[in-house]
Amino acid sequence: MAGPSVDNLGFLLAKASQRWNELLVEAFVASGYPQVRASYGSVLLPLWQQDGLRMGELAARARLSKQTMTTLVRLVERDGLASRRPDAADGRATRVWLTTTAVDLAPMAGQVVHRLHGRVEARLGHPATRALAEALSTVMNL
Repeated sequence: MAGPSVDNLGFLLAKASQRWNELLVEAFVASGYPQVRASYGSVLLPLWQQDGLRMGELAARARLSKQTMTTLVRLVERDGLASRRPDAADGRATRVWLTTTAVDLAPMAGQVVHRLHGRVEARLGHPATRALAEALSTVMNL
């Protein structure tokens, strides 16, 4: 019995994501942010929308477990992009805050994502790129 082939949807999604992340990291390094890993987007993107989220809310927005988010936040913190502080309203809770470096990174990251989007659109065209984004959103929400 043969296993799945390399043209199955899961493999293609994983490899497309891997390539996107490689391109992100290359751009971050070239822009002077070698400490930024693609995985840090799960922390940074929600915080760029709303800084100071509780760890549980951050995990929910990133669609990660609290345990995974805690580990990831430690790495982001180690690399100088976020800091954890006790919640003033509930000492048992922790809030995550962007550092100045992460705030400064945001516009450049936005430009990088915009350029990558443009590369995809140049290959696929606008309608197909929009359809791809909608399809990926649907798959993400299965």
